[in-house]
Amino acid sequence: MANTRLAVGDRAPAFTLPDSTGTPVSLSDYAGRRVVVYFYPAAMTPGCTKQACDFRDNLSDFAASGLDVIGISPDKPEKLAKFVAADGLTFPLLSDPDKKVLTEWGAFGEKKLYGKTVTGVIRSTFVVGADGTIEIAQYNVRATGHVAKLRRDLGL
Repeated sequence: MANTRLAVGDRAPAFTLPDSTGTPVSLSDYAGRRVVVYFYPAAMTPGCTKQACDFRDNLSDFAASGLDVIGISPDKPEKLAKFVAADGLTFPLLSDPDKKVLTEWGAFGEKKLYGKTVTGVIRSTFVVGADGTIEIAQYNVRATGHVAKLRRDLGL
């Protein structure tokens, strides 16, 4: 089955998901602000840790440009809490165990892994504008070097 992908100009699908403390976080909480929403396969794996730490280390530059950052994975809040604590992550990580939000954003479905087609989380990053529309949609991003590329794309 083909993944439905979001494109620049599309309305960002609304969501409310629990963060690492179980507190619900909604995309609407960020209305009027720009937000980076990124989807990653699994907390505490090498690539996802590298990506999360890159976002953490560049958070002040994103914030200075009026951008918040949210990470979303299928991990349960308890695992996210360990990830936050282990790596001192300072932005919300949200839990989507039923993969409903991942699917709505086109970040779950068929992907190539080591030459095989598998179903799983597609590492993806979006920038949602203050008006709730997609400004940047990037699928199949690499964990390493992605934040630096996003900074260039955003002129940070």
